[in-house]
Amino acid sequence: MNQAAKPVPAGFTEQQLHTLFELISDGIWDWDANSGYVYRNPGWYAMLGYASHSLDNSVLTWESVIHPEDHPRVMAHFEAYITQRNERYRIEYRCRCQDGSYLWIEDSGHIIARNSDGSVARMLGAHRNIDAGKRLVEELEQRNQSLESQVAERTRELSWVNQQLQRQLDENRELAERDALTRTANRYCLERTLQQACERARRFREPLALIAMDLDDFKPINDLHGHARGDATLVEVTERVRRCLREQDLLARWGGDEFVVVLPGASQAQAREAAQRIREALAEVAPIGDCQLTMSYGVVQWQEGEDRHALLARADKALYRAKAAGKNNVAE
Repeated sequence: MNQAAKPVPAGFTEQQLHTLFELISDGIWDWDANSGYVYRNPGWYAMLGYASHSLDNSVLTWESVIHPEDHPRVMAHFEAYITQRNERYRIEYRCRCQDGSYLWIEDSGHIIARNSDGSVARMLGAHRNIDAGKRLVEELEQRNQSLESQVAERTRELSWVNQQLQRQLDENRELAERDALTRTANRYCLERTLQQACERARRFREPLALIAMDLDDFKPINDLHGHARGDATLVEVTERVRRCLREQDLLARWGGDEFVVVLPGASQAQAREAAQRIREALAEVAPIGDCQLTMSYGVVQWQEGEDRHALLARADKALYRAKAAGKNNVAE
């Protein structure tokens, strides 16, 4: 990030401002919307239990620690502010700590610079720990509702049961979003994730790329060597593909022998390089009888105003062009 190019509040140099951020115990953040860089001071990391500056300096880090139940409400409030439908940005929600627990924080921010088209250029804000107060209110409410110790004990028992039910629900949700054979994301999970990725790309003006992939001439493997061998082949393919991707990328089974990779924050060129890595990795797989495993690839980048259906359709057309060009190709 070009620190010199960013506007600085009157009376401070950029270095003085960040020195101040380092000294403040509350969680301070500084978003350069044009570059996508987000600075978070040591107080922010300490509040949530992470090692200082151990997470990626992007808005994805912020989104990833917001409690899933709070995320839609936070995003709606944030977008209403940056589009000038709300006069101020201040909201309470839960953030995930390093140990997996959640902490209530108050998040407030202010836009200090806009671009010539009215979009956000830079925004400063703070995360304040309000967990003790929130939990105290919750505790008092519970005590007010518990008129007898027997009721309180019963409440604790029900709480334990709820935890077990929640754990079971989480496990069921994981099963519902994973392909039973390859353990990759399934079609439902892909569509939900891709919709969120398109919204994030629009909201934060970040790149997003997609790779549609299909095994070439896979049917003979099932016909000549049996479906068990075909299933084992799909599992091997997905394992090799996973090793070619970043942690934040999503690999999903679209159906049969067709797969899709969602690459948040990736450009067209980066997606093309990922497809080439996968292509090279599959070239190392030993032939199955006379069948050499190859895939065809359609690579596209999200365009302004495009929804997930249009993005998937363009990726599918690119994949078709790769097939028509002789297979084992990358088309855009």
